[in-house]
Amino acid sequence: MRTACLILAAAFSTFSMAPAHGEALPDWTGEIRADHPRLFFNADTWPRVRERALGDEQAWYANIKGRVDRLLRDLDGVAHPKPRELGLESAWAAFVYLMTEDARYLDLAKKCLDTSLRFYDLCYEQRRSVNWYSTTRVHATLAWDWLYNDLSQAERKDYLQRLVRAIDRVLKARPAIYRENMSGYNTGFYGVRNCLWFIGCTGYGTGIETELVNEWLVWGRNENMKLLEHRKKACGDDGGGASPTLGYVFGAYPWAEQNYFYTWLSATGQNIAPDWPHGAWLANYVIWNWIEAEGGPFEFGYGDTPHTDNRLRTSQLYTHMANIRHLYGEAAPEAAALARHVQEMVPRRGYTTTYFIYPFLLTDLDSAAEPFVPKDLPLARHFDNMGQIFMRSGTGKDDTYCLFTCGGILAQHRHYDALNFVIYRRGFLALDSGTRYREEVNGQHLANYFAQTVAHNCVLIHQPGEPPARYWGGTVEANHGGQHRQLGSVVEAFETNDDFVYVAGDATACYQHRGDEQKCELATRQLVFLPPDHFVIFDRVTSTKPEYRKEWLVHTAHEPAIDGKTIRADHMEGRMFCRTLLPADAVLTPVGGPGKEFWAAGRNWDIDTGNLRPENLAMMGQWRVEVSPGAPREQDVFLHVIQVGGQDLQQMDEVALVGDHGVRVATAGGTWEITFDAEGALGGHIKCEAKNIDRRLADTVQPQVGILAEAN
Repeated sequence: MRTACLILAAAFSTFSMAPAHGEALPDWTGEIRADHPRLFFNADTWPRVRERALGDEQAWYANIKGRVDRLLRDLDGVAHPKPRELGLESAWAAFVYLMTEDARYLDLAKKCLDTSLRFYDLCYEQRRSVNWYSTTRVHATLAWDWLYNDLSQAERKDYLQRLVRAIDRVLKARPAIYRENMSGYNTGFYGVRNCLWFIGCTGYGTGIETELVNEWLVWGRNENMKLLEHRKKACGDDGGGASPTLGYVFGAYPWAEQNYFYTWLSATGQNIAPDWPHGAWLANYVIWNWIEAEGGPFEFGYGDTPHTDNRLRTSQLYTHMANIRHLYGEAAPEAAALARHVQEMVPRRGYTTTYFIYPFLLTDLDSAAEPFVPKDLPLARHFDNMGQIFMRSGTGKDDTYCLFTCGGILAQHRHYDALNFVIYRRGFLALDSGTRYREEVNGQHLANYFAQTVAHNCVLIHQPGEPPARYWGGTVEANHGGQHRQLGSVVEAFETNDDFVYVAGDATACYQHRGDEQKCELATRQLVFLPPDHFVIFDRVTSTKPEYRKEWLVHTAHEPAIDGKTIRADHMEGRMFCRTLLPADAVLTPVGGPGKEFWAAGRNWDIDTGNLRPENLAMMGQWRVEVSPGAPREQDVFLHVIQVGGQDLQQMDEVALVGDHGVRVATAGGTWEITFDAEGALGGHIKCEAKNIDRRLADTVQPQVGILAEAN
């Protein structure tokens, strides 16, 4: 590969924002190497990349080359293919050219690049989106960068000018182009603006479109640094990402930070990944969201998950974990070792072509530690900033899994679901209902039902005429007694030990809306998990007026059976019993079935089911039970016991009310007495003679750090 020496600008100064015309550039721009390529690899690292492609990753390279060879045959003799998206293919062909130095691949890469650029122009003329993701346009940029030394000056200028114009016109389009993703640092950052860093980085110093290239370079650097700060805060010392909805955090979200680490390294020689170790802990978030099951893992279906099958999407995880092993093998060896363990857990152990270049960059992969299989994990893990507490009796197919939602700092793809719980035991027994399936036609369902409190296992407080809680996808027409804020709930207490889990949360602020007349003075929930089968749930709810009706909700996949104050519900191979002990005058009302599956605000927010099967619909929840006080009151408490098991579970274990606000639960491991304070700070007492427990419930939040969740 030839090396072109370029002259860097001489005058620099520290600058925090994109430079205005004529202003000096930040000092860090002087670190960018003068030659090309600069993106993902450079002249110094290329030999190791090439060696890996011909060695450890020869099968992956053969896969990519095979795709390029097929395209070469398909386009043979076609001088100017009709405009279409060939951004990925342009980078594939450029890479194969660098590997082989065969001019046929150089010509193909240029043909693909030209075809894509004409496609971008056509999309703009028709005012339609190129793609929701920046990936293909980033790859077109990579092709230009990797081919730089083999392009004439005229070709360099022509391709880059057309690429810059294609991006710039989309950014400035008014009105904005429909479905053109403008996401920034606090989301996935994989829309069109994500291209600016890549174009700025490779175009810098070339003398082509200098003003925009310099502006985009600085903006891209600044935006990526904001992204790293935001995600560091979100992950804390637990792990996670920019959204607790797994399709994002286990899918496209990690690309932005990983791409920035790799390209900053290749452009400057500086490895900054160890300075941002939050990304290494993604594997910890994976193992707590993982529900072991036949046919592959399930997830809880949190947030904007479609709920068609609740299968944990693992297609990107193998690649993400490989990047963690490579980037953090030395800086965070324990996390890297856990990432290797996750690689061995996923059903599909292979890379994805989204960013095909990753496998060839993993030159430090083999130096990482052996897989770390965590043992003796606690019964529960509190992910503070993600706003989630996971509980489980174990990690097997027959264990009980629970997710409790409270706290957190992220609203991205989060619903109005503070204090919600989801319980899985050989089936989804208490589940999140609704769906994001085909939101382009089901947007009103998404906005008016799925995202709203009524779709979750929470408490409703109905205030006539209250304002809607807005959400994307459609126009929210009314509020069915739900919350108004996604953020604002607080975990008041949390404890996990060898015998039980306890969590207490306050969501009062989430029910309060703008305006003088509020509906809620108090909304709290205390939950005790007695593994492996029992949950005790106590809610205090105070409305500002007694006539504001309250409803305690539990959602089920199929029609529940109600016997007095006991609910029985089945799904898959699991069964749940739920007993209402308080209010003493509670009325249990089933809601659901044909025409009322998603009933809220006086109508059914039904969906276009497309090709969905009955089991897909069951995963969305088709029934709920509303538990309401028998008479209007300002202050009410709700006390419930839930027991889960297989469908051989014929009846609940003995449950009895103790005192005014307590319960006695007979379990296989002993008889428990749990009482709750009805006033003042959230608290109570727990007792089990068989386990030598007799004490107050915790009134602080137990700290957890690292994979083993040890306290500070």
